[in-house]
Amino acid sequence: MRFLELLNRKKYRTSQPQQSSKQPSGQSSQPNRQPNNDLINLDLPQNVAYIQGMFTQTPDLNVRQFTIKQSGEQAALVYLDGLADKNSINNNVLRPLQFESETSDAIGGFTVTVGRVQTLSAWPDVEASILQGNSVLLIAGRTEAYSLDTTGWPQRAIEDPQIEASLKGAHQGFVETGSQNIAMLRRYIPNRELKVLEISVGERGHTKTSILYLADVTHPDVLKEMEDRIRQLDVDVILNTGELAELIEDNPYSPFPQFILTERPDAAASQILQGRLVVVVDRSPSVLVAPVTFTSFFQNIDDYSTRWSIATFIRLLRLFAFFIAVLLPGLYIAITSYNFETIPVKLLVTIGESRGRVPFPPFVEAILMEITLEMMREAGVRLPAPVGQTVGIVGGIVIGQAIVQAGLVSNIMVIVVAFTAIASFILPNYDMVAAVRLLRFAMMAAASMFGIVGIVIAVMTLIGHLIALESLGTPYGTPFAPIRLADWKDALIRMPLWKMKNRPLSARAVQLKRQGSNHPEGDS
Repeated sequence: MRFLELLNRKKYRTSQPQQSSKQPSGQSSQPNRQPNNDLINLDLPQNVAYIQGMFTQTPDLNVRQFTIKQSGEQAALVYLDGLADKNSINNNVLRPLQFESETSDAIGGFTVTVGRVQTLSAWPDVEASILQGNSVLLIAGRTEAYSLDTTGWPQRAIEDPQIEASLKGAHQGFVETGSQNIAMLRRYIPNRELKVLEISVGERGHTKTSILYLADVTHPDVLKEMEDRIRQLDVDVILNTGELAELIEDNPYSPFPQFILTERPDAAASQILQGRLVVVVDRSPSVLVAPVTFTSFFQNIDDYSTRWSIATFIRLLRLFAFFIAVLLPGLYIAITSYNFETIPVKLLVTIGESRGRVPFPPFVEAILMEITLEMMREAGVRLPAPVGQTVGIVGGIVIGQAIVQAGLVSNIMVIVVAFTAIASFILPNYDMVAAVRLLRFAMMAAASMFGIVGIVIAVMTLIGHLIALESLGTPYGTPFAPIRLADWKDALIRMPLWKMKNRPLSARAVQLKRQGSNHPEGDS
């Protein structure tokens, strides 16, 4: 019986394709509206009323009803103020439809001059299109709507990246519009093998994420793993790339970042050319790079713009600064508390005189100074730039001198903290700097309990964690664990560019060759 009833309804709708929007008195309009179906109705007033009921308390919803001159059909254009470009709507949509009489063989049989027209047949698609900034055209007597590309939300100009400054690199950074970020990457890689895989994430926000990769270089398993992790997300909305990185990383409890977040298009394009993936998140000014290794966070785009010998020296300096930033406060605590016999006598006398008036043990002294340093660092970041610099300089000088004169800390401790801060500023990646700040406190705690032995145990634990860690299934410690000698050319050192003929093995690229023999012969 249910099947016969549905068959009769289908025959009735087929026999009356142009159903009038006016219902006889006493007849309900609910069957035409189809509240239990996601399909669009034939009746234009009901469709408009349905959209207005969908977007309640939305004063920026505009519904423009008019007659299409080309066909004489009644139509309605629906869009949101602020998300749609009014000039594009007036010049490319309303003017052709209302004043031009020529017909078109395009989608829908009407003429508009927008870049993209998409046919929609369900209300969820209509809702998503309106919220994305498109205009939706509804025509009486048709069971489909048309999404017109008239997006025009507020955007900022392309500027120099604030966090990742470069001396010789490009002076343009990503913005909050995903399409513009993809366009900037295409400028660096104008190749048809550069593919874009779009995935919508979120139940409420429907954030558009785009995975960019070279189809003939990137390993399919890496791409599939990234795609699966993003598609399995069940969240309301993704607001920025940092949230996405935390949701899809291999080990969420590790202090080390497992993806690179960069604001530089040239750096992202370089990673794509190596065979890695770049994930562009709409509404976020940074992109995600995967898979990466521990040594990737010590590399900078300027390393490839300077001579190889200078770049190698700078990379080794960054590695040395990493160990200084992590271990120096802990070594101070261990030596002054437990292993003072390792200090030369003259230096021991100097340290003893400096700490003579300090009432706290070395661990409390170091914690007090490190917390003070972190507070000044955060204060300088959150305040406006001119005020932040003043707070950092004046605060460091005044507080450092006052706290020493008050006898709360020693001069040696101030020097140790200053060296630690300078070493952390050398590291080029902010996420790695944040990890170093946490590890420093762990090393200080281990040194306060067991001295040098505690630091050795903590370092061994840290190395074991780095070996076990993975980034999108790729060993985090490569090329040292596992050992891959071919990748040592561009790890902690940077060999000449003409020697790096192959892509790094850590990127798991299926096409390893990157360049031919480019060694200059010079004078014969």
